[in-house]
Amino acid sequence: METDSEPYVRLASLRQLHQAMADMNKARSLADTLQAVADGVVQALGYELACVNLVGPDGDLVVAAFAGNQAAEALITGRSGSRESWDRRLGMGEQWGDLIFIPHTEGWVLDDDDVPQWYTDGPAPRFEDEWHPSDRLFAPMYAPGPQGAGNSGELIGVLSVDRPRNGRRPGAWGREALQMYAFQAAIAISNARLRSNMQRALVRLERDQQALRASEESFRQAFEYAPSGMAIAEMGGDQHGRILRTNDALCRLLGRRASSMRRYAFSDLVHPEDIGTLLRTSAEGGRAELRLGRRDGTYVWVSLRNSVVADAADGPRFLLTHVEDIEERKRRELQLAHRASHDSLTGLPNSAELRSRLAARLCQRPQSSHAAVADAMDAAYGHPAVFDSGGHTFDFSAVAEPYGAFDHHVHAVAPEDGGRDDGTKGLAVLFCDLDGFKSINDRFGHNAGDAVLIEVARRLSGGVRDGDTVARLGGDEFVILANGLGKADAEDLAVRLRGEIIQPIRAEGRAVRVGASFGIGWAHCGMTADEVLKSADERMYVEKRSRPKQHRRAG
Repeated sequence: METDSEPYVRLASLRQLHQAMADMNKARSLADTLQAVADGVVQALGYELACVNLVGPDGDLVVAAFAGNQAAEALITGRSGSRESWDRRLGMGEQWGDLIFIPHTEGWVLDDDDVPQWYTDGPAPRFEDEWHPSDRLFAPMYAPGPQGAGNSGELIGVLSVDRPRNGRRPGAWGREALQMYAFQAAIAISNARLRSNMQRALVRLERDQQALRASEESFRQAFEYAPSGMAIAEMGGDQHGRILRTNDALCRLLGRRASSMRRYAFSDLVHPEDIGTLLRTSAEGGRAELRLGRRDGTYVWVSLRNSVVADAADGPRFLLTHVEDIEERKRRELQLAHRASHDSLTGLPNSAELRSRLAARLCQRPQSSHAAVADAMDAAYGHPAVFDSGGHTFDFSAVAEPYGAFDHHVHAVAPEDGGRDDGTKGLAVLFCDLDGFKSINDRFGHNAGDAVLIEVARRLSGGVRDGDTVARLGGDEFVILANGLGKADAEDLAVRLRGEIIQPIRAEGRAVRVGASFGIGWAHCGMTADEVLKSADERMYVEKRSRPKQHRRAG
């Protein structure tokens, strides 16, 4: 363009400048924009060499594009110069508007700094405005500021040019053209950077959305196809606990359709006795073992585990509930507890369970029923109170007491001793010892003896009221706990039970008979369970000795 005489400028030169600006604004990427900027300097502004030095994230300037010399391009493209060295360049020399011109007479001090440079050879100037090979001309590029001024924003790069084709330093028109071009280049580079950042952001957003969709799909599949039950319920508000979604495993476990499950909260499905357990369970990370109702009216033991999930950073929160079927484990635990507290032959409560139930009715309890069950387990099976069964630990010292702890305890009282019935109702303890049982064992064997014990247990259980306890103390000794009886009631019960026992019993293909001696004791607060049993045992022996030997057994 400097080949044109000023102020005359050919229309072709203006068209070249316009085309260069259009090319750099329509480039599709930041790299293409930078190269278009460098090419435009050579093609439209009449310089043989052009270099685009771009400010990097660390503040240094890197050679991002080069035009006019392939050897120079290969040598310095991608190399960086420190910001300190560039600030030195932009602060010296002559100010041509926004341009910086450093003549060869001053520029020699820059030959050894770290800014990438390309040296061109040529003769010394022959006239005043002739371009010297060591002259330097820089056009700073600033991000557009609020006022639209070229240098009102942050420095984004520097255009360095060399060797005007006419061999002269640019005049007023050439300087203004380079300055305007640098201003437009800064806008194009800023826009290209913005587009590049937006494209990267869109790529990241799409990648994040894909990851989110994949995560949601993974959660959906994990939720829907989990082998154990899963549910999502509302958290907080009036609808707290209302079930929003269930998986197939939970629907199959409870025998209910997914659509019907949405009408319930877990509090609607839990067994009435387990409501307290559910309410005591913490909502966040809570665990509980309780019973849930099936559609057919039965209940299944489950383990509930809650987790809190959020729909968004500040969005609504929900409860994710994992429901595991533990019916089989509970059944085994109950079986083990039953074996620990019941006689294996007759199925009656054993000695430990008897003492537990008796002690539960008395104010003095030197040994808890829990410990009694644990001791029975140790004595009967040789196991400690805590052991592992099928991968689950079960603690017999924590077995629930049949009669509870009696928050509202009713004191046990006993009728007065003597022949007169004073009308007092109490807890009668009938100690039963079989007469003639040893001879059956000796004559017919232990199988016959076991059959007799089983039948006696059946007859005793059938002869008492619901709520009374019939226990096998050991050997051929049985104990009956019957609450709310007077003296006459207890004596009538003993007579009736004796009459049941003395009836013939089929054992090993033959009919045998045993008798029974009963001692009636009375439990009252202040006694221990052992003291009560000892009292009834002593009365039984008194009764046994008081009858002639031939009358102790019916046959």
